[in-house]
Amino acid sequence: MADYKANEQNSLNILDDLIKKALSKGADAADAVRVQGTSTNVSYRLGDIEEIERSEAHDLGLRVLIGKQQAFVSSNDTDKGVLDQLVDRAIDMAKNMPEDQYCGLADASLLAKSIPDLDLYDATEISAEELADRAQEAEEAALQVEGITNSEGASASFGHTSIALATSDGFRGSYSSSSHSVGISVIAGEGTGMERDYDFDSRRHFNDLRTPADIGAIAGERTVKNLNPRKMPSANVPVVFSNRVSNSLLGHFAGAISGASVARGTSFLKDHMGKAIFADGVNIVDDPHKIRGAGSKPFDGEGVANQRLNFIESGSLTTWILNSSTAEQLGLTSNGRASRGTTSPPGSATTNLYMEAGVISLSDMIKDIKSGLFVTSLIGMGVNGVTGDYSRGASGFWIENGEIAFPVSELTIASNLKDMFTQLTPADDLEFKFGTNAPSLRIEGMMVAGT
Repeated sequence: MADYKANEQNSLNILDDLIKKALSKGADAADAVRVQGTSTNVSYRLGDIEEIERSEAHDLGLRVLIGKQQAFVSSNDTDKGVLDQLVDRAIDMAKNMPEDQYCGLADASLLAKSIPDLDLYDATEISAEELADRAQEAEEAALQVEGITNSEGASASFGHTSIALATSDGFRGSYSSSSHSVGISVIAGEGTGMERDYDFDSRRHFNDLRTPADIGAIAGERTVKNLNPRKMPSANVPVVFSNRVSNSLLGHFAGAISGASVARGTSFLKDHMGKAIFADGVNIVDDPHKIRGAGSKPFDGEGVANQRLNFIESGSLTTWILNSSTAEQLGLTSNGRASRGTTSPPGSATTNLYMEAGVISLSDMIKDIKSGLFVTSLIGMGVNGVTGDYSRGASGFWIENGEIAFPVSELTIASNLKDMFTQLTPADDLEFKFGTNAPSLRIEGMMVAGT
């Protein structure tokens, strides 16, 4: 993918031809998407390369619409004869599909007129040998931390992806992106007293990535701190989610404001539009145009222009996550959050979702907690999207008299997300590592179940 611009143009030409054929054979409308990618991943453990994976993907998807009937077909072969058969199959399928009153292309007036450059693509190519060296460096740094007794393995990877989308309404757009990552998981202690932890980093550009030695050292230090955890009695106490895990709460929030969930009536927030959900001053933002962002995209999966949105503004809910179909069901307009694959209709998803940082430091946030839990790890998915009931396994550190005191494990934390949201306070330690990010978050009064 060295000449990625030429590659994008070639994909658009293929999609244009596909759409023209579909229209000529009876489709009222059509759109098509092509996704190409290459990636290399090297796994390394205790001085040896365990696995080298190299993958290439070339997938194309066509959607045709005849009235309110639609069908989807896909292929990884761009041979002209194969694509002709693909169009014929799509037309035949659409004619035999039940009607969907909400299907259709995006409103042409909403389509992106320009495509911003978000600096998502780094042409740097990393060989398997170099990736192995980086994984080795991370593992060696972790093993040098006193108390580390074993390694679960390190990995390093890089990949390039190109996406092209075209519609019969005249939209043509494409962009390419890259990813570079290093991760390591290690073990401290022996026998039944073993504990594990990890660290990793993933960036669009190679030069933004933290050094493997730094990643390894932090993984080792975190793991050693987990040794000799205590089991605590059950109590109702303040719980602080570290910024390593706090983004999970935003994930639950995003699921609850999905247009599809709201349209089906399966969201615990379905009746909360315009209402205060969080404390005044809390803002939750989705920004698809963040430069080099993990979830950035210059247009959505239907070609609709996307822009920064405040889903929560000063604590209140302002909008749902909408594509064209869910917006139609709810009597609204798409806000450019369509997501797209090659084998199914457009879904909806956030891009770079984050809660804005608060004004209080983590140390100040916990200094008035006489007894509480600082969560660094969560397990299980005990969350009910219909009721908001929340129950998950947790481990981390106990807070005593305003200080991180000792490690704890085998706990369960429980509440209801609506109550958690209203009692939430953000710290000032927001970091952008994922597509969804949040600072450390303090929740007042959760049930912590232990021994």
